Amino acid sequence: MNAEASPAARSLEARHAPSLGGFNLTLLAIEIRRLLRNRRTVVLQLVVPIVLFLLFRRRAAALEGTRLTAAGTMIGIAVYAAMFAATSGGAMVSIERALGWSRQLRLTPLRPAAYVAVKIATAMLLGLVSVAVIYGAGAIDGVTMSPSTWVATGILAWVASVVFAAFGLFMGYLLPAENVMQIIGLVLGVLAVLGGLFFPLNSLPPAMQAIAPYMPTYGVAAIARFPLVGGAFDPTWLLSMVVWTGAFALGAMLLFRRDTRRV
Repeated sequence: MNAEASPAARSLEARHAPSLGGFNLTLLAIEIRRLLRNRRTVVLQLVVPIVLFLLFRRRAAALEGTRLTAAGTMIGIAVYAAMFAATSGGAMVSIERALGWSRQLRLTPLRPAAYVAVKIATAMLLGLVSVAVIYGAGAIDGVTMSPSTWVATGILAWVASVVFAAFGLFMGYLLPAENVMQIIGLVLGVLAVLGGLFFPLNSLPPAMQAIAPYMPTYGVAAIARFPLVGGAFDPTWLLSMVVWTGAFALGAMLLFRRDTRRV
């Protein structure tokens, strides 16, 4: 043990790590309740995607003959809703940092990986609600797909939110609370365009089409729409999703460690 370590750090080292690093259903339930108390944020995350869906849905008729028909538009907006909600849920950690909560966690045996996992799970719950709301709006608006396609695309759109739950955590630890949502909103808008969530990628300038496959939204959008459009599945879509999720989660854990050292 380091002789220069603080009493709090020595006490922590002497403790036995809890199972799963501290990840448990009680902690997850507490995080979900904390998230739902912020009603203004939750409502905003549900209303904005619906407005976008209604706007871009009106363009779907002009896109018939491409792969981005009414159903494809709905799936793209559902992916955006999930990523917007999950990112915002993860980024709320910036408020905790401002209040000093991250430093308080240094006094507990909670492991960074467990804490990040709890935050990602909480953010994904909000992403699931967002996808359900968009699909409900799509059904009411007359979008038609086979029952299996409704289920498959909805699940895939939701699962894709894991990338952005990790992204939100990373940005929440990286940026100060007063700037995080403004920057995230801009970044998500750019990523949505480059991922082809709102309109076909072939309508973008060639330079943007060239960099689109390297964006975290590209593979996510392609996977979510795959049950609808069919064709050959490209393994690089899944690889992109795994790599981006791992990179953001690792970055969040490293930044969490940095914050919890400040005691």
